[in-house]
Amino acid sequence: VQLVESGGGLVQAGGSLRLSCARSGRTFSHDVMGWFRQAPGKEREFVAAISRSTGNTYYSDSVKGRFTISRDNAKNTADLQMNSLKPEDTAVYYCAAQPVWHRISVVIAKTYDSWGQGTQVTVSS
Repeated sequence: VQLVESGGGLVQAGGSLRLSCARSGRTFSHDVMGWFRQAPGKEREFVAAISRSTGNTYYSDSVKGRFTISRDNAKNTADLQMNSLKPEDTAVYYCAAQPVWHRISVVIAKTYDSWGQGTQVTVSS
């Protein structure tokens, strides 16, 4: 599975951005689409995940209520709508995919076997 992110940029605190992840290749082999982020000097952090087949979603506590993950199976995309952005949301955001949905594993980066190149999101105060 190949993944390509788009939609990053610079936004003021309180603003919104929408990230998109386009997938190609063996698109039916991976049910889970996830978003992670990594700020300078920090470990990669889970943000949100969605099941392509069921639409189940899961969010980190830090973004719950502000971010929304969605998928469009016809277009093979998974989007992350980010509202009420904060400076601490600044990071490189990565899209990732893994074969099977399990609520414990979807938050763990090393369970994902396909990754995009990342897109920078910068939130100014």
